[in-house]
Amino acid sequence: MIIRDVRLTPIAFRDPPLLNVTGVHEPYATRCIVEIETATGRVGINETYGDKSTYVDLATIAPALVGLNIYDMAGLAAAVRNSIGGAARSEYEMAPGTLSKTAFARCFAAFEVACLDLQGQLCGRPICDLLGGKYRDAVPYSAYLFFKFGGHRDQPNTVDDEWGEVLTPEALLWEARTMVARHGFRSLKLKAGVLSPEAEVAALRMLHQEFPDHPLRMDPNYGWTVETTVKVAHALEGILEYLEDPAKGLTSSRRIAAAINIPIASNMAVTSFEDLPEVVTANAIRIILSDHHYWGGLRATRELGRICDVWGLGLSMHSNSHLGISLMAMTHVAASIPNLTYDCDTHYPWQVDDVIEGGRLRFENGCIRVPSEPGLGVRLDQAKLKELHENHKNFIREDRDDVAEMRKYQPDWAGTLPRY
Repeated sequence: MIIRDVRLTPIAFRDPPLLNVTGVHEPYATRCIVEIETATGRVGINETYGDKSTYVDLATIAPALVGLNIYDMAGLAAAVRNSIGGAARSEYEMAPGTLSKTAFARCFAAFEVACLDLQGQLCGRPICDLLGGKYRDAVPYSAYLFFKFGGHRDQPNTVDDEWGEVLTPEALLWEARTMVARHGFRSLKLKAGVLSPEAEVAALRMLHQEFPDHPLRMDPNYGWTVETTVKVAHALEGILEYLEDPAKGLTSSRRIAAAINIPIASNMAVTSFEDLPEVVTANAIRIILSDHHYWGGLRATRELGRICDVWGLGLSMHSNSHLGISLMAMTHVAASIPNLTYDCDTHYPWQVDDVIEGGRLRFENGCIRVPSEPGLGVRLDQAKLKELHENHKNFIREDRDDVAEMRKYQPDWAGTLPRY
């Protein structure tokens, strides 16, 4: 089955003013929609990062895919390497503070998922079956809790933001109650490093009291020193399931791991297979938060699961602001990994737009059910794709910049790490 066309459509969709240690989300988040069309007119789709660097790389590669067979993954890898130079590329920042070691992995992944969607369509099987079959019928996700502003500065009507301002532990508790009641989530994760550590400890204690059976996690994105991390961990021992990327680097993680009993997770210190030998040797980071967008696709993520199983590492999945195509791709690969030991992250409840037919996906008891339809199990809504592409044309920034957005609220904001 030969590829005759590759279409790339950058989109922008509404995003609320969610806070993190480096700043605040802009009014719009960006993604890029990939369509691969075969000579018979069948189309496979994917969704990937929407920054300028990714789009330029994908556009450089796309002509080299015309004429390839959709089953030829070796040919796809060669086309990517020959077009953009393979692993010799420099690090790429996918979101503030989150680095991918090579352009190859994220670009290969962008096209691999669309090819797998086509393969599934042709053989009449869902993608998870192409990855070895499913170990679970539904994939559990975690409520992603954020402190946030009540509206975007300078663009107050951009998002229909029903959540309002969340800047206190009490408001965060209300947010968690609403998330759990609406979607049935069975674990809770806080994007930390925003309020003082003392206030965030108070928030986690309130969450634990309200939801004693829900595992709790915190992620300050390198926002704390080693000393602050140790204090927080001691204050929340017996409450936290894990701490994610509390302080920068493996050296810090070693010091922290020696002083606390809570496991350390990471999607910032560990973003490629090249990182794994040092991580295993250090024996400090015990949970890998994978992301098929930058680990090299769905089959690579499946392989990462096997490696984690061999070395006794926990495994979950990282999320960024994304839409239903990414969520469904995550669901397929997560269903195919037997040792998915922690509920996956997702920003999906914070989004109000999507590009898939039939509207937004629904969580059932905090899970997304694995579809039985061929391929990804979702299809593009071309009218919505056109609408969100028009948004992108009017969107000022080419790359996400939480620091610059935060300066609209606090002009002297620097986003310096660690913050506490």
